[in-house]
Amino acid sequence: MANESPVTGSAETFLVDEAAQLAFGARLADCLQPGTLVALHGDLGAGKTTLVRGVLQGLGYRGRVRSPTFTLLEAYDTTKPRFCHLDLYRLADLEELELIGIRDYLDGDWSVWVEWPQRVPELLAQADADIHIDYSRGGRRVHIEARTASGALLLEYSA
Repeated sequence: MANESPVTGSAETFLVDEAAQLAFGARLADCLQPGTLVALHGDLGAGKTTLVRGVLQGLGYRGRVRSPTFTLLEAYDTTKPRFCHLDLYRLADLEELELIGIRDYLDGDWSVWVEWPQRVPELLAQADADIHIDYSRGGRRVHIEARTASGALLLEYSA
């Protein structure tokens, strides 16, 4: 996470449908390391949770993957690395995030993927990578920006 030396770079890909988005997420799972914090950006319905579902499938998780819109946090400690999916859309500030125990997931053992990270700028500043998902020509355009070596691995596997 933020302790790593800064690394910059970006990559972009076009995904034609949900199946392509799930496969893309599964590819990213191949390089995922404990301690990686990923900020997910995109409009409502852009496919942030679909991408997370693909990552979890790539990590071997076979259960239901729910959007954490109302629960705020879904943890999957059965995967390697352990995986935490956050949705900060309904959150007001860092204090609320502290109340749900975010520090337990930022201990370096979990890969944490955060939807609506701009709601808590302090957390966004720690991200290893930003993934932007936008509607484009009937599919999705996915743009990854790396900030650290862990984030740069996502770039390598996104090609």
